[in-house]
Amino acid sequence: MFRDNNLQRITLSYNDGSYSIIADTTDFGSILPNEFIEVSFIKKGSVSLKKGTEELGQFTKVTVIQNQTGTSLILAPKSPNLKQRKYKDDFELTGGSKGITLVNLVDVDNYVSGVVESEGGSGRQLEYYKVQAVISRTYALKYLGKHKKEGFDLCDRTHCQAYYNMVRYSPEIDSAVIATHDVVMESYDGKLIDAYFHANCGGQTCEPHLIWNEEIDYLSTFRDTFCIYTKQATWEKRISQKDWVDFLVLKYSYPIYDSLCASLVCTFDQPERTAFYLHPMFGIPLRDIRDHFDLKSTFFSCHPEGEDVVLQGRGFGHGVGLCQEGAMKMAKLGYTYDQIARYYFPKVLLVNYFDQRYFRLN
Repeated sequence: MFRDNNLQRITLSYNDGSYSIIADTTDFGSILPNEFIEVSFIKKGSVSLKKGTEELGQFTKVTVIQNQTGTSLILAPKSPNLKQRKYKDDFELTGGSKGITLVNLVDVDNYVSGVVESEGGSGRQLEYYKVQAVISRTYALKYLGKHKKEGFDLCDRTHCQAYYNMVRYSPEIDSAVIATHDVVMESYDGKLIDAYFHANCGGQTCEPHLIWNEEIDYLSTFRDTFCIYTKQATWEKRISQKDWVDFLVLKYSYPIYDSLCASLVCTFDQPERTAFYLHPMFGIPLRDIRDHFDLKSTFFSCHPEGEDVVLQGRGFGHGVGLCQEGAMKMAKLGYTYDQIARYYFPKVLLVNYFDQRYFRLN
């Protein structure tokens, strides 16, 4: 948790239900209403513990365990001073190489609920939350152990999946997670899929190899008519011609002194998604342009205007897999979660994860 920061000091305080405090092998009672503990980083392998204002000592590991299921704590980093979060289930705190390693020992469904709200926001349709829950569960189970060498399974960043709180604003997310309990997406050969998603595809999903140089047989580009009139379907950005040309010339040796190439350098038409700027022979990946100029997507066309290059873009994100705004629109129109899932992943199966594994073992 708080993976982007080197935690030096954090408090864990009462939110809902009591928690037992175990430091190494010593029981220090419970966190009750109006109570908190404070954990501080000492060095790798060592943290200090306070309960309220009472110093309890230095320990290898502090474990905070719920005394009944369904409870939660408030986590408030003090150094650095960050916005507090709320999470369910249990916690472990140890001394990492540069700060506290805080691990949430969380039930899969509670984790998925937190991810769905972090990734999908509040106020959406139930069927959208269901399909997002299936996607998030599939990813979590496929990549369980991604950070095994660091002592935990998944981080709270988009590197894995955004997990910034337990569900707070949309209780229907818990209903969606329960309704799809253990449902995941698998390929026809019985493997969990890469359940990619993005905010908006701009009307056409993207082939994985255009982004990651990787073919995925169950993901292919298609026209998506559900997202084209939504919030993030189009965008525009102006960049100075000097900055644009300098980037192309200095990084990719674009032949600016060739008169024909010079006339083309700021003019690009992309009616359908492609991988390279102007032509593959120049070797300029659109994903590199997106990263350098902080663009919303690689799906853009451009033209010169005065001293600027005007980019007219479509979509937000890499464009591979499920388009969130398209899925939200489908849910509003009455499509069920499994219909939405099969629209964006037509070559996959929706199955019960644990049932499938039971039958394969027996």
